[in-house]
Amino acid sequence: MAEKTFNITLLGAGTVGGGVATLLTRDRKLLRDRTGIDFRLLHVADLDAQRVRDLGLGNLPHTTDAIAAIDDPKTDLVVELIGGTGIAAKFVEHSLSCGKPVVTANKALLASRGPELFNLARKNNTCVAFEASCAGGIPVINAIIHGLVANRIEALIGIVNGTCNFILTQMTRHGLSYSQALAEAQKAGYAEADPTLDVSGRDAAQKLSLLASLAFNTRVAESDIQVQGINSLEEADLKFAGDLGYVIKLLAIAQREPKDRISLRVHPTLVHKDDLLAQVSGSFNAVSIYGHALGHALFYGRGAGRMPTASAVVSDIVQVGMGLTAAAFKQFNLLPAAAGAVKKLPAAELQSRYYLRLTAQDAPGVLAQVTKILGSHKISLSAVLQRESNHSQFVPVVITTHQAREGDLQKALDKINRLKSLRPPAVCLRIIDQPKEFAGGV
Repeated sequence: MAEKTFNITLLGAGTVGGGVATLLTRDRKLLRDRTGIDFRLLHVADLDAQRVRDLGLGNLPHTTDAIAAIDDPKTDLVVELIGGTGIAAKFVEHSLSCGKPVVTANKALLASRGPELFNLARKNNTCVAFEASCAGGIPVINAIIHGLVANRIEALIGIVNGTCNFILTQMTRHGLSYSQALAEAQKAGYAEADPTLDVSGRDAAQKLSLLASLAFNTRVAESDIQVQGINSLEEADLKFAGDLGYVIKLLAIAQREPKDRISLRVHPTLVHKDDLLAQVSGSFNAVSIYGHALGHALFYGRGAGRMPTASAVVSDIVQVGMGLTAAAFKQFNLLPAAAGAVKKLPAAELQSRYYLRLTAQDAPGVLAQVTKILGSHKISLSAVLQRESNHSQFVPVVITTHQAREGDLQKALDKINRLKSLRPPAVCLRIIDQPKEFAGGV
């Protein structure tokens, strides 16, 4: 078979772009031997020429004119690794309008404008590949689209932000404060100087919007997702969670509910120590998917970083070059542009177990007042934890509940926070039960 040359224009030579350039240059023969295709870097577009030289890959074909590089008739594929929703969007739109396929890791762009861009690609008989946009090097998107196509997905539960997972691991295992753990994450290169997107939960929400859209064959926007970050977590709650047999993780959850509605949320969650997700530490990511035929599958690996993410990008490049992505893009109705808007479960109707931490006066009758309010809203207790103290001082009281309706719990909390024997506000976190097949250990 005659060897085919596939020419690539790379936009952005930063952290991930540099990793992609490294793989395409140093492993060019490996890819050629495996596919019969010579994947060639035709242009590397970046405003910083020194950054391209610093890659140490020899005389790369550098340019500062991205549009000219895209328009080059020899360009077969555009790889967008600039990020954001500004100039990157312009380049992606231009590429697709020219009928050129795009590989991107830009979760923010796809979360905000994915359906529009997918439709533009279809209109111009081309495609978009985006494996690296979620969970770094873990091939979870490919698994959903191809490997699990026979499954009706019932739930998708994931740790999809390595920065938050690193911070929570440092707080849980080493007793660091939030600010100390964040500083460690920044020092290790896992957190940006401004970590707001990560610690607020928005990064995880953007990823969940893409994963849930594919898993449930619907169109999920970031605004459809209830979001709570880790930036308000207190060390006391991680310690109390440990005493109760849990660890706290920032989870992205999409779950099929009655009447085919989908609950969509990102929030700190108490996960039982026996759950596999509880074992995911540091910057690693993991995504649990539950299908009606397969049951439970767990996808685990590096969720961020230069080379893991570059690995996913190059996988997309190879699949585009072999014609696999274009065929799937044209045929599958899984992409958000081909589906209707999500049928959300209202937040008030969510059923969950809850962790409550109250700062209560250590006096007779206080706990009775709290339990009376919870009982009047049909919320039953599963455990109560209280530390000994000197009489009349305010002390922490931790309560876990059985399954309760979110709307009922919020009404109860509103009344609890008005009790004079308590210092408001009460801390409220959700608890997720471990998968049934792992109950009792493996």
